[in-house]
Amino acid sequence: MPSRGNWCAMWGWVDDGRAMTLQACAGLVERGDPDRFAATMAAPLAVRAKVWPIYAFNLEIARAPWVSTQPLIAEMRLQFWRDVLVAEKPPAHEVAGPLHAVLGQTPGLAELLDRMIDARRRDIARDPFASASAFDAYIEDTSATLLWAAALALGADPVAETAFRALGWAAGLASYLRAVPALAARNVIPLYDASPTALRILAAEGLNHLAIARQQRAAFGRGSPAALVAWQAGPLLRQAYANPTRVAEGTLALSEFTRRGALVWMGFTGRF
Repeated sequence: MPSRGNWCAMWGWVDDGRAMTLQACAGLVERGDPDRFAATMAAPLAVRAKVWPIYAFNLEIARAPWVSTQPLIAEMRLQFWRDVLVAEKPPAHEVAGPLHAVLGQTPGLAELLDRMIDARRRDIARDPFASASAFDAYIEDTSATLLWAAALALGADPVAETAFRALGWAAGLASYLRAVPALAARNVIPLYDASPTALRILAAEGLNHLAIARQQRAAFGRGSPAALVAWQAGPLLRQAYANPTRVAEGTLALSEFTRRGALVWMGFTGRF
């Protein structure tokens, strides 16, 4: 087991007493969101301490609707995080403390994270999406908002919001489509329309968002490292477009070689 000092060196932290809580955030992401963890580890050292708490927070609120069959318990968990966002002093929690520090450094971040909490309330009810636009809004309020929140914490200029949101929407859709079989196994109706034609249209919409982000990539600026989390979006969406049946089959995936190569390529070039 690496020592505290070694953890700090590995993940780019100053050993100022915060190392253990940041380590906990990184560990949560590593276990619960390995793709986002890999992308973050490919980012510069100075970036990691700013985004680990945001990604750990995202995991906490994403899990909240599924920890119990009792809606009230899930609501209480989400309310806990809503209270964290406005608290003058964070509660004693391994994610709340580091998150509170990032909130204090990033004006506007709390509002974005609150929007994400509100979007997760629909997961508690397990209701199917009422329309295609309702599904689009869900991806926007969860994934697109998450990527913009991370970019903002890194110092991205507000003019880059449209580009980051477009990229986050594409990446979020790709991840959601991969999760469709798991959601169906929980007796959830994951898509408004799961027909091959509708899925092809949805994948095309994701690829269009990706094209918008590419066109505006020059605006990313200091937030550029946050974009690394979208390294699989293009290949996965192209798979879904070419063969929509892969979504329900659970075969929407890249080989390990392709995954690693795509991440290295994006890390070196910034292209996606």
